[in-house]
Amino acid sequence: MSSTSFKVITIAGATGLLGFNIAEAFLNDGSYKIKILRKKPESENKNASLLASKGAEVIYIDYNDKSDLVKALKGTDVIVSAIGGTDLMATQSALLNAAKEVGVKRFIPSEFGCDIKEITGEVHPFHKPKVEFFKELEKSGIEYTILVTGLFYEYFEYLGFDHKNKKATFYADGNTKIVCTSLIDIGKYTVESLKLSEARNGIIRVAGSVLTLNELLKKYEEITAPVPTIEDDFVAYLIVSLDNKNLNNDKFSFTPRPVTEGISDLVKSKYWQ
Repeated sequence: MSSTSFKVITIAGATGLLGFNIAEAFLNDGSYKIKILRKKPESENKNASLLASKGAEVIYIDYNDKSDLVKALKGTDVIVSAIGGTDLMATQSALLNAAKEVGVKRFIPSEFGCDIKEITGEVHPFHKPKVEFFKELEKSGIEYTILVTGLFYEYFEYLGFDHKNKKATFYADGNTKIVCTSLIDIGKYTVESLKLSEARNGIIRVAGSVLTLNELLKKYEEITAPVPTIEDDFVAYLIVSLDNKNLNNDKFSFTPRPVTEGISDLVKSKYWQ
């Protein structure tokens, strides 16, 4: 399926942090008609208004009403899901059922973090709905693309970097390698994935940086003062870690943002104050 076959992109969860960056990237590209789905009832939302001002069509829907979804998705070539929360499985399944009815060509599910095809053994509760939905998606016959990006730069606090109190608490060995990518770049990767033949029913792995926790701490030290302190508190923690030998960065037209830019944004944010 060539990218010229895709004309209409519908994005679910477009007003959230991840979805907004993806929607902006598509709008900035300018090659597609963009529709964003919002839950009924209609309500004011800054991000939705901003996306609408840039040309996106905002459609309010009831995910529990299949006829409502079918109507909203009519004409859609690609669905991009940036949905999160406890209703992930149910909401994406509702989208998938409606997508099959209207002939959607490709579905990009809400993953972006880890490689769900590589998960073996007991599935962590956080990943369980993603794994279950992917099985449904494979059986549907609709093309899919899984984008694996590692942790978002914007979520470094989950690695133990306390921007407000200027401390770093590691919950894993400091030599653990972490794959991270900025939300801005994830948006760009999503757009360009439609042009890659490898993305058809495939896993695309990208990274803005591949550094150990200790190396990330040094990057913080280059930017911040005073230097964050490390608390010796090694406990079990779920950390996104990918096989960086199979990255697809060379398939894309741009160089991702360096991790230092992501850290600079964080330390300037309200969380640092």
